[in-house]
Amino acid sequence: MKISTVLTPCSTENMRLAAQCGVEGLVTRYPGETLSDLLEVKTEIEKHGLQLFAIEGYLPIEKIKAGNDDDGSELAAMKQLIQNMGSAGIPLLCYNFMAGTDWVRTQVDAPQRGGAKVTSFSLLQAEQAISLNSREEKICITSIRANELWENLECFLKEIIPVAESAGVKMVMHPDDPPLPLFHKKARIMNTVEAFERLVSLVPSPSNAICFCQGTFATMGVDIPQTILRLGKHIQYVHFRDAKGTADSFAETFHDNGPTDMAAAIRALREIGFCGPIRPDHVPQLEGEEDGEPGYTMLGRLFAFGYIRGLLHGTATD
Repeated sequence: MKISTVLTPCSTENMRLAAQCGVEGLVTRYPGETLSDLLEVKTEIEKHGLQLFAIEGYLPIEKIKAGNDDDGSELAAMKQLIQNMGSAGIPLLCYNFMAGTDWVRTQVDAPQRGGAKVTSFSLLQAEQAISLNSREEKICITSIRANELWENLECFLKEIIPVAESAGVKMVMHPDDPPLPLFHKKARIMNTVEAFERLVSLVPSPSNAICFCQGTFATMGVDIPQTILRLGKHIQYVHFRDAKGTADSFAETFHDNGPTDMAAAIRALREIGFCGPIRPDHVPQLEGEEDGEPGYTMLGRLFAFGYIRGLLHGTATD
């Protein structure tokens, strides 16, 4: 497994810190339409001895989800991105299919160990919920049904997976966060293990794969190691985090004090032969980081790097 991370900001200092902690590669947001946009980011990352493993976030896909890409501009942009990734040797494109919103929290300063702050979600407070990806342009849709989302997803995959296969890129689907079947009058479809099994059966291909966001699967109430074994080879990318609670009420945790047996999860990943990127994803906000982006500050990330490295070393000979 290869420890990876997103860095906010992706500064020289943070890239050096990540490399010093044993991180092998980075994940970055959609860099722009051209190959030169992508290569510029990749070159800067490689200066610090890191690789660019994945593109994730701020993708031109919102109209596709809603079924409103009437002129095909977003589909063309996604195909171009995948072709650019193939040319640049970037193996993973992580996306989600939450229409009209993204991952959502109702609190960004829930108390954790020692006064650390974490993000949390309460369905009871969801009318005031804020999207932490507020910079990402959303398409205004008042409602959408599950069958429409499945139809839109199948059409998208039939168009995009052949392009991904040709480019040597894997499309990895992130689960709905929170994993609710309905949110703000909009259906959601990627919120059960069965939904992910349906996903990979729509267009069977090594390029039609899964981002196993462990914290989100935990809030589905599933057994994490058993679910890893069940989804098996389809898991090509891992968001390694934990959360305590259920889909309608949960809070993030430190990596070492949540409900999941994290060592058992690593052992299950080893058992399925997973050797791809694994990243901490969200982390607690520690002392002195009050002005940082909730879930993405650096000190908690450094703690997570060490914890994951320890798990990888401790399970290497199991």
